[in-house]
Amino acid sequence: MLIHAKNDIELLSMARRRRAVHAARNGRLRSGEVPGEVTGKAMAKAPATMFDAAQLRARLRMAQERVFALAGDSEAHPEGERATTPAAVLVGLVGRMDGPHILLTLRSAHLKDHAGQISFPGGRIEAFDPDPVAAALREAQEEIGVRPQQVEVLGTLPRYRTGTGFLIHPVVGWIDPPLDIRPDPTEVAEVFELPLAFALDRRNHHRAFYECEGRRREYWVLPYQDRYIWGATAGILVNLAQLLGE
Repeated sequence: MLIHAKNDIELLSMARRRRAVHAARNGRLRSGEVPGEVTGKAMAKAPATMFDAAQLRARLRMAQERVFALAGDSEAHPEGERATTPAAVLVGLVGRMDGPHILLTLRSAHLKDHAGQISFPGGRIEAFDPDPVAAALREAQEEIGVRPQQVEVLGTLPRYRTGTGFLIHPVVGWIDPPLDIRPDPTEVAEVFELPLAFALDRRNHHRAFYECEGRRREYWVLPYQDRYIWGATAGILVNLAQLLGE
């Protein structure tokens, strides 16, 4: 399904309509929300995909030896057109009884960059970080309280270049429960988990686009329950699904 938004305001409006429709269907419509039209088929139920840490590590190692056509925002800002800021994120996989779940955050509404969006724990790679892995683990501890000792690093995904000038290094890590999640309220409004099986099911991957300054920008969207996962976060999830699904 291809979704068209003319600008960021319309994109956010579309997201609100989707949340409102879902809330209405599940008896959770909040005061002041009005459901809008939602196109396309209902989301398919994800298969019960089961992975453990060893299997994921092996899949990532095999994937890094092959060449894939990966999702990214480079079509909007080709390499070399603008400077990039190195960043790292933790793709944290929590070992649950029904299969791994992916840790995601809802960014606080008052932030200057990407306010109110869903993202992985992460941020800029600072000069004192020895490598992207250390940066991702540091940011995860600062943002949601996950200690580096809790994370078994399984590998990395290909770097993801965004249209906003970031070069993201996704670090995949396994986390055994229990988790002592302590979000930093200055950065994180909420922490939640997305089933890995849902992210791996390509029926849940949708393309959307909007036009800005005469340019068309396409990006991935994964609508999940009453949430709207899009942009770089969705693109990295699509990459993960492609790498693990081959």
